[in-house]
Amino acid sequence: MATPEETKETMQTETTSDNEVKETVEETTNETAVENDEATFDTIKKELEAQKELLQQSEDHYKRLQADFANFRRRNEKEREELSSVVLQGLIKDLLPIIDNFERALAVEGAAGTPLHDGISMVYNQLMESLKKNGLEVIKAAGEKFDPNFHQAVMRVQDPEKEDDTIEEEFQKGYMVQGRVIRPSMVKVVAN
Repeated sequence: MATPEETKETMQTETTSDNEVKETVEETTNETAVENDEATFDTIKKELEAQKELLQQSEDHYKRLQADFANFRRRNEKEREELSSVVLQGLIKDLLPIIDNFERALAVEGAAGTPLHDGISMVYNQLMESLKKNGLEVIKAAGEKFDPNFHQAVMRVQDPEKEDDTIEEEFQKGYMVQGRVIRPSMVKVVAN
């Protein structure tokens, strides 16, 4: 059997060993916790970067969709305006022979001042005002320079008093709707 002193020494040795083991376990636990914290931090950091990338891609996609929609809306509005303009031009072009007939009726000699002439004049003026509100413009011809974009030469004459390519006479009025020629003026042009 061991003496109390030996037992005391053994106990102190065991206590010291236990303390060392505890310290080693604590150090290992702390090191493992730090390693786990670092691993968790790296995982969270990678996940955060992935989420940031996903957010950036989503924002880019949203901006592209927004731009595409704005372009679609603009293109659709433009097509609608063009279609409306084409329909209006077609309608006014169909009315031009009626306008010509009104002008012929008003040009009859000896009819001025009669109630029929006055009535035709009022209807003609009202029709022309309505068409002008919708973009109808008369192409200027007499005395102007010949422009093949607006005039159709059906006759050439010589006149030394006038410059070449000057319009001497207009046979039929030309019209534009919203800047587009729907019928060129039929004209006689000076050619020296």
